[in-house]
Amino acid sequence: MNSNELRSKYLNFFKSKGHTIVPSASLIPENDPTTLFTSAGMQPMIPYLLGEKHPAGTRITDSQKCFRTQDIEDVGDNRHTTFFEMLGNWSLGDYFKTEQITWMYDFLTKEVGLDPKNLYVTCFRGKEEIGIPKDEESAKLWQDKFAADGIDAQIVDFPERHGLQGGRIFYYDEKKNWWSRAGVPEKMPIGEPGGPDTEMFWDFGAELGIHEASEWKNEPCHVNCDCGRFVEIGNNVFMAYQRTENGFEFLKNKNVDFGGGLERMVAASNGNRDIFSADIFAQAIAKIESISGQKYDANKNDKVTYAFRVVLDHIRAATFLIADGAVPSNKDQGYFTRRLIRRAVRYARDLGVQQNFCADVAGSYISMYGEAYPDLVNKKDKVLSELRGEEEKFRKTLEQGMKVFETVTVNMQKDAVIPATESFDLYQSYGFPLEITIELAKEKGLQVDIAGFESEMKKHQELSRSGAEAKFKGGLADTSEISVRYHTATHLLHAALRAVLGDHVEQKGSNITAERMRFDFTHPSKMTDDEKKRVEDLVNYAIQKDYPVTFAEMTVADAKALGAIGLFEDKYGTLVKVYSVGDPAQPPRAEIDSPTFSKEICGGPHVEHTAMLGKFKIAKEEASSAGIRRIKAILE
Repeated sequence: MNSNELRSKYLNFFKSKGHTIVPSASLIPENDPTTLFTSAGMQPMIPYLLGEKHPAGTRITDSQKCFRTQDIEDVGDNRHTTFFEMLGNWSLGDYFKTEQITWMYDFLTKEVGLDPKNLYVTCFRGKEEIGIPKDEESAKLWQDKFAADGIDAQIVDFPERHGLQGGRIFYYDEKKNWWSRAGVPEKMPIGEPGGPDTEMFWDFGAELGIHEASEWKNEPCHVNCDCGRFVEIGNNVFMAYQRTENGFEFLKNKNVDFGGGLERMVAASNGNRDIFSADIFAQAIAKIESISGQKYDANKNDKVTYAFRVVLDHIRAATFLIADGAVPSNKDQGYFTRRLIRRAVRYARDLGVQQNFCADVAGSYISMYGEAYPDLVNKKDKVLSELRGEEEKFRKTLEQGMKVFETVTVNMQKDAVIPATESFDLYQSYGFPLEITIELAKEKGLQVDIAGFESEMKKHQELSRSGAEAKFKGGLADTSEISVRYHTATHLLHAALRAVLGDHVEQKGSNITAERMRFDFTHPSKMTDDEKKRVEDLVNYAIQKDYPVTFAEMTVADAKALGAIGLFEDKYGTLVKVYSVGDPAQPPRAEIDSPTFSKEICGGPHVEHTAMLGKFKIAKEEASSAGIRRIKAILE
């Protein structure tokens, strides 16, 4: 089964069960201060899982674009990617375990055609000491579904210590089978919702021998052992509990959140554990083979295969990131786009590629994904231009790095060691990968202090992490009072910028911390002091006016007709929420004495009256990237 077929089958299957299909949200989270990227299908759904009413109703399904920075270093094997699609369906206080488990089993075995003999399941072991029982209900539901297909599904506890033991359904603790934003139950703050989950794994076969030949060869094999035999293909979260002063209690409205990797499901349906052998990579592989003269062989585990996978993953991810606004840069999301492109160029060297190639490979992906994600086609010229520019720029830094390398090593004797500070400077200042330094050193008969380089890298990462943690604290959407105030202030700022600078202004991203807000927007030149003051005065006028902030649900067409503006419009479904600052019946005009200051499509949350914001002050206005300006502001 190919990717388009499986995606279509999934969405149509849940549509037949009363779900509304909604488009994917952007990879750049909208007004979410806590994370750089959309890294899970449920991330855009957090406000609704926490109680906000979804415009599309109580049953939702989609295929969500996702990007995970933590997987960059793992790419190169047969199952890790940084970008992936997550198929999702949600029940917002509607159906629960019986329907979800029944539907997922039927979808996987009947619609996708997976043999249930290769399907394994995990459930939550429970934690009686805090009042959360073992999830026997889910285990029994799975057992009954297997039994209907003539499979005796034995239930096993503690597989991590004793292996499979002939079982098919396994209990794991909260580290594996519990979900909440805070992690394990004991860390959940008062009022936080969470619940057990049940996960589905595909067995690619013990005969592969990968467990015996791996670093886990002395450990008992079980579905969560990471030996490579088993791959998780889906996860049902049953958000049933809330932590209270008196312990854990059932939520009034219980939610279901399912997420399943599209690429992994395709791999399972084709019986091929190499994700990169799926159809979505076929055109890109053919293009790289044509450019490099090398052949991709999934059955090999060599330098060439590794390089193919890195290039395939990184160019695909960069293509989607640029289309969603993360152009290559040294900051925030753009830093990761740049890093992906440069790693792709570096690993393409292992394939013998010396000329620019990134845009050609990206074109293959745009062709492959164009029907599912038409925004890629609409932004093709922008994507390819950014890729070409970044690749050309990096090739120049490679040349500069080569000159620095020659200067550093010119007087070194054979077997001398290049100091770690020098190799790290090549990496940090010139984007010179350590692998290239090692290759060049070997040609000269020199050594590289790899341990020292790693130590320098670790120090750098710790500094970067400490700075990032203050800015992006991880987890999911923050709904603290200060974040809600800043979130509302972005609406006022957006409206004021359009009033002062012109209707060409569009939001291109925002970030909120407890100390300030950051707002990126389209504008070709630096703002004058007069323009900044006029924007500041307009926002403060709206705050002092104490406008009410309300919302209404309507179609996108009706929202546009009322003058509402929208951020990342491609994510919106049939119905949207429109937040009005002022009279919701009047068209928005960001000017003195206007009855309605702002009208914007947004998921919320917001303050109830603008006077709750305090005084608005622009702290800094600067360039973010070509054609994009950035404002940092505070509420006093």
